Amino acid sequence: MADPTEDPRSIWSSRRPYNPLVNPTHCKPSLVEEHTEDQNHILCAPPIFGALLFENATSDARDHCANERTFLSWLRMSMYLAVVSLAIIISFHFKDQPTGLERRMALPLGIVFWLLSLTCLINGFANYARTVRKYSRKAALVQSGWKTQLVFTVVGTVILGSCILFLSTDQAA
Repeated sequence: MADPTEDPRSIWSSRRPYNPLVNPTHCKPSLVEEHTEDQNHILCAPPIFGALLFENATSDARDHCANERTFLSWLRMSMYLAVVSLAIIISFHFKDQPTGLERRMALPLGIVFWLLSLTCLINGFANYARTVRKYSRKAALVQSGWKTQLVFTVVGTVILGSCILFLSTDQAA
């Protein structure tokens, strides 16, 4: 059994052999408890590519994993919107040949979806970084804010409007 006064980084590195798939830079982890009083953000603390290691006092590990899953959900949504954007720009038509209206709508609608994709990516990373910083200060409060609600409202409205636009274009043709 490990000595509780021993540095967790030495325990971590002694138990884990070097694995280029898990830790390609061979960095030691960054202890979150050491950065509670720092003015710098925990994600900018050296080593930059090291894992975040924190004491699991209550439900910190579960909450941190939930925060990572939320960021990955934002990333997935951003990728979906980017793929839709490219699909609209490349081939926006319902019949064999696109109509003039479809050609005029393709680029602006694709740019709108691309901007929404970037917005989702930025919002997801900002939520992740803010929550990690609060975890490092033992002050995390997990809730969705008005920015998240605004982004979801805009994305939902654009998707609904695009569906109505696609249906009306299909009937007009």
